[in-house]
Amino acid sequence: MREPSLSQLLPVDAIVTGIQVDSWRSAIRAAGELLVATGTTTNDYIGQMQSAVDEYGPYIVIAPGLALAHARPSPAVLRTGLSWAGLAEPVEFGHSTNDPVRLVVGLAAVDHDGHSSALSRLARLLADPARLDRLVRATSAQEIHTTITEYESSADE
Repeated sequence: MREPSLSQLLPVDAIVTGIQVDSWRSAIRAAGELLVATGTTTNDYIGQMQSAVDEYGPYIVIAPGLALAHARPSPAVLRTGLSWAGLAEPVEFGHSTNDPVRLVVGLAAVDHDGHSSALSRLARLLADPARLDRLVRATSAQEIHTTITEYESSADE
């Protein structure tokens, strides 16, 4: 069975740009609320993502300006999915080299294996500096979704 595409895992209604937050906790909450709103997780998952950072530190800040908010698979995850919270102003997560964060991508996975392919595709998408810049500067959810869909179309060829 073919895995869902990034554009399927990240629907337009799971994308917000220019969101105002005042801390890493509220940045994770913003990404988590999008997962809840799209039926990907229950509200409990937001606290699980925040607790992961409390316990393990800012390891989720995986690249300059980019945090991948997630927690272990749990009953709070209803289906595998992504969210995209573009921040109006960057916030500090406490990472020594990759702060401040401008983009928080939320990841919820029903199991450890199910998200590895989606994560590798997301990593390839975000590894292209020009495409990442276009995504970070995008001012609408539709623009971000279209950029991701175009990327997937070119990657499938």
